[in-house]
Amino acid sequence: MRRKTGIVLGVCAALVLAGSSGAAALNYASGDGKPVGTWQEPDISRKPVAAVAKAPEVVSPAPGAKASDPPVKETGKVSAPVAASSRTTEALPESATVADGGRQRVGELLHVDKLLGNLAGGPETESFTYPGASYVKLHFDRMAMLPGDYVTVSNPSKTESYRYDSTSATADKWAMSVTGDSAVLEMHRAAGNVVSNVLGNLGVGVDQVAKGFTRQQLQAEPEDQMLPPTRTGKEESVCGTDTSKDAACYKSSDPVAYTKSKAIARLLINGTELCTGWRVGPKNRMLTNNHCFTTSAEAYDTEVWFNYQCATCGGYDVFQPTKVWGSQVLSTDHTYDYTLFSVGNFATIQKFGYLALDTARPAKGQELYVPQHPAGEPTRIAGSLGEKAGNCSVIDPNYTGYTAGSDVSYLCDTEGGSSGSPVISRKTNKVVALHHFGGCPNSGVRADLLAAKLAKLL
Repeated sequence: MRRKTGIVLGVCAALVLAGSSGAAALNYASGDGKPVGTWQEPDISRKPVAAVAKAPEVVSPAPGAKASDPPVKETGKVSAPVAASSRTTEALPESATVADGGRQRVGELLHVDKLLGNLAGGPETESFTYPGASYVKLHFDRMAMLPGDYVTVSNPSKTESYRYDSTSATADKWAMSVTGDSAVLEMHRAAGNVVSNVLGNLGVGVDQVAKGFTRQQLQAEPEDQMLPPTRTGKEESVCGTDTSKDAACYKSSDPVAYTKSKAIARLLINGTELCTGWRVGPKNRMLTNNHCFTTSAEAYDTEVWFNYQCATCGGYDVFQPTKVWGSQVLSTDHTYDYTLFSVGNFATIQKFGYLALDTARPAKGQELYVPQHPAGEPTRIAGSLGEKAGNCSVIDPNYTGYTAGSDVSYLCDTEGGSSGSPVISRKTNKVVALHHFGGCPNSGVRADLLAAKLAKLL
């Protein structure tokens, strides 16, 4: 029987990241570090939002493609989001089909017209500030610089900064997002301003900005932040009272769950859309849902944020995430709703650890926990050990997803953005399901099936 959807007041995870404050990134090896950013608006309620999915597609690795830590490439273009349409937040029957187009939208595209460094006396820096935005991401339509010239995109305090070197006059490139509500673009000249400015065809142009929604925007009408479905859809669901908590709340009471949560990542797809992903196995491998993305082209446009967590339980500070680009899609399947992919600059995220697929079929009543990025928030974990997992346990180990017996069902709390999260057994601390459906019960694809399908790639 369906349980009533609950609303709960959040703390760190229910607030909006401001962009002006900052400090050093977290030193995960020692467990210490200084937070960057501040969360505001502490009294906004969390609500369940919808999740939808794509049509069937199966992709094999490209001939000769390698997934072993390819260099980061600043390539790709964010597509304009589809116009929002009204959706009901009432959960739909568990037999309903999942709709096309389905990541949660967490930002919007703005058109701008800024040109740096092409005329004598012209600006060498430009600030892009959008009060309350959770991130700012710049698109270059021109990057004509002399050899040795480069630009940086940073937050105002320079604690997060990305460098882009000289390239051809024409460009169609997205920079990595800057966490917070301000990004500063700065030109750095190797030959000096005089030589560079004599050549009037030089310059760096920005024609688009993707900015993250404030928490108020996400919570005002969360169903309107979803890409519109083309057929009936299921929703991600909070079942009863939301018992999920900031990952930091588990640091002392359940250190294993806290450590395992470090292996998950917030996926910023196409600059404005969201899912959850996680490292599977010791190699350069990540898992998310097929309805999140299916191709290497989409992976290249996906930012993978590790360590996007609250610094303290119920606090207002968050750690600066470690961000890498997605790289190659190695395997994807609609029926089992998974996409296996690699990332660039793999060495920088190895310290966050990885999860393993459980090859044994889960049993009814098995207690679970689900680390996730619901509604784009810093990592939360559903399933409290202190409450003996509460409602977060296996209801049916033979549940029907896209095909009979493909799924495991449970009442662990999830929201839009949780798609692709690992459902972990408290007994083994291995992944027993890949979360993809809501509806109370919610469900995930059985990990033993995924382990068999992906054995040669892991």
